[in-house]
Amino acid sequence: MLNALTIDVEDYYMVSAFADKVKFEDWHRHESRVERNTYKILELLDEYKVKATFFVLGWIAERYPQLIKDISSSGHEIASHGYNHRLIYDQTPDEFREDIRKTKKILEDITAVPVNGYRATSFSVIKETFWALDILIEEGFKYDSSIFPIRHDRYGIHDFYRFPKKVGLDGKGEILEIPLSTIQLFGKNTPIAGGGYLRLLPVRFIEWGIRSLNKKENQPAIIYFHPWEIDTEQPKLNGSRISAFRHYINLDKTFSKIKRLLNNFQFGPIKEIFSARLTTPISSK
Repeated sequence: MLNALTIDVEDYYMVSAFADKVKFEDWHRHESRVERNTYKILELLDEYKVKATFFVLGWIAERYPQLIKDISSSGHEIASHGYNHRLIYDQTPDEFREDIRKTKKILEDITAVPVNGYRATSFSVIKETFWALDILIEEGFKYDSSIFPIRHDRYGIHDFYRFPKKVGLDGKGEILEIPLSTIQLFGKNTPIAGGGYLRLLPVRFIEWGIRSLNKKENQPAIIYFHPWEIDTEQPKLNGSRISAFRHYINLDKTFSKIKRLLNNFQFGPIKEIFSARLTTPISSK
């Protein structure tokens, strides 16, 4: 079965865990490492002949348009990760609309390819921000991959359906919601989707989870990681203990784990895996 491989293109100093230490206004002051890390990922994917979906920040695309062109020209899908990595629940609906509209235009101007997908900063589509899906529909997005059906202190809708499904709100159309992957253990959803979970959990457990999804539940896995997660030499940032733990744990193991998954499973971009379900949203506008 073809599983979805997704990369959230952001730099190490942009993560939400350090947002209280590194303000958006100061991003330009930090050493950027996103280009070299993303090109390393592109080389790896080319080696395994795998295509993926890259959720790109608009701020990065503005500064590194050639990188975005190279991702797209290599056959990968470009999707939106918003402009400046701002949590949805820290935005008003009008601010969110402006953010996604601005980023969509930036990415489409660079690639000349429609941007159909969106992923929120730190999976911040939660019950209180479900209104964001309405706006995504109105702005022409075909799918969202922002809901993590788990319990977490900063995100998650633990009782959301675990697999992709069409969501429609207020008669404004539908959008395909593609949740991050979980398996059920002892009656609870356990994350296996990637990111910090990929770094923290044994790779055999992640592999078992993907096989369980593919064979027992007949569902593709949705896996994600960030370019900074393969970078052991990134500058260290000061943050709380839990933030530092979440960010730096097992960075030295990420690349080898990704290679192992690429060896053992088939992966592709979201647009290919769910092509039959990505119909154009019907908007009331």
